[in-house]
This record gives sequence, C-alpha cells and structure tokens, in this order.
Amino acid sequence: MANETWLFGYGSIMWNTGFNFETSELCHVKGWVRRFWQGSTDHRGTPEFPGRVVTLIESASEHCWGTAYRLPACEATDIIDDLDYREKGGYDRTELSLTLSSGRTIAGITYIAHPHNPNYLGESPLEDIARQISFSTGPSGSNKEYILELHQALEQHNIQDGHVETLAQLILRQTESTL
Repeated sequence: MANETWLFGYGSIMWNTGFNFETSELCHVKGWVRRFWQGSTDHRGTPEFPGRVVTLIESASEHCWGTAYRLPACEATDIIDDLDYREKGGYDRTELSLTLSSGRTIAGITYIAHPHNPNYLGESPLEDIARQISFSTGPSGSNKEYILELHQALEQHNIQDGHVETLAQLILRQTESTL
C-alpha cells in the first residue's frame, strides 16, 4: 500500500470534493491550524474585492482536523493535475503526515497558501474578516456560501474549529442585522 495517494481536505474540498476517491476518513495534521488568511481573487472574490478562504498556518501546539481521501491509483495523477489548477490562486502542493481517526499515520498531500504568495492577506480582526467575507463574491459564488458550507461540513463531522465557528456566527449576525 506504499503507492497510495492520500489527499488532506480542510477547506472547500470537504464540501465540494469534485473528484473520485476510494475511501475517506477523518484525520488531523499536527502543528497546523486552519485560518481565513488567504485572499481569493479567482473563486470567492475578484482582484478588486478579494474574498477570503482558508489556508493552514503553522502552530506547534495545535492540530487541524479535516478529511483524508484515498485517490484511485489509475486517476491520481489526473486528479492532482486538476487540483493544481483549482488551487492555483496562491496555494502550493505540500506533503504532510496525516493521522487518521483510526490512529494510523500516513503520508498525504494538501494545498497550503504560504505568506509569500501575492494573494495572502494574513491576520486581521475577526470582525473585519467577517465583513470582507460577507460582501465578497467571485466566479465560484459568494464568499459567505464558502464559509457557511465549510462550517456545516465541520459540524457534520463533529469537528470543533473556533476560528470558523466565530466567523460563521459573526457573518450570520451581520446577515440578520441587514434584513
């Protein structure tokens, strides 16, 4: 099984997979945390009004839960090529060690937007991030849809993520106050 290809999904891949896979399992990566610090000018925003999407940020004492997908061997290369294109807005394909919910540790790949990329927005007050997400829309849809779909996917898997939870609640409150 050494030639298996596993992909770690921690953002839109969790609710908008878009590829075939043989199996999936909850997993986590140690030393990383999910944050809405990456700008999206090609999917959930525009160059003039970028949206915000998640990336992984190094954080030695934390871990990030998501889903590991085992790709079919005969399709893995094509799937990775498609994902390289999908994640082109500043993400680098990165190898990580994944710990499956069963306890097994495997090698996997994921996509991380590092601070050196031109779309990286970095940390901001959560209220500002929520406001930006609330008003951004791009070719793939509204940025608000992105975070609410991610929030729902995390809840369905009983994954606690304070950053996503707080932002989703701020966005829902902003939406209610504008009605």
